Amino acid sequence: MDTQLHALALNCTLKPSPDQSSTDVITDQLLTELASHGVTGETIRVVDYDVKPGVKADMGGGDQWPQILERINAADVLIFGTPTWVGHMSSVAQRVLERLDAALSQIDDQGRPVMFGKVAMVAVVGNEDGAHKIIADAFQGLNDIGFSIPAQGGTYWNHEAMNPKDYKDLDETPSAVAATNKTAAANAVHLARQLTRHQYPAT
Repeated sequence: MDTQLHALALNCTLKPSPDQSSTDVITDQLLTELASHGVTGETIRVVDYDVKPGVKADMGGGDQWPQILERINAADVLIFGTPTWVGHMSSVAQRVLERLDAALSQIDDQGRPVMFGKVAMVAVVGNEDGAHKIIADAFQGLNDIGFSIPAQGGTYWNHEAMNPKDYKDLDETPSAVAATNKTAAANAVHLARQLTRHQYPAT
């Protein structure tokens, strides 16, 4: 019997709740696809928390990153969702990667970095170019920290240049995006289940 898997979506929008967020739409779609494989899920909108700058697990002074980190540690699949701003991931997304860097020095009882065995997906939305570069940067950072990347584990939507339109305002999900979401979720679940059965070797 397969182990119950849990997914956590980190929405790195710049918009605090309750503002509508296109990043929420695409990460929710991925959570729905994961749920079709029996995976439970939840979302954190990072900007709603006081996440201090720094590279430690706890920067003190009311830093709320430890609350988020606890939920990342409890998840099997991480969805890293960000809008595109000036061709790059949001500043919130960059801060998440910087704060996750502390995990490199944390090891389990077998000597492995604590993020080994966890799977990461990336979702990007925007009305300007940059999604491929953002996915590449996010994948490199997440993999360096210890996350495993599934085949075709990134999904994105960009509107045409200089003609702003938000993903949340589309009448329906473009078929190519829906198909990519479906594949990314299926491959993430497959990889996560493999890793629950056969973790990476001890170091």
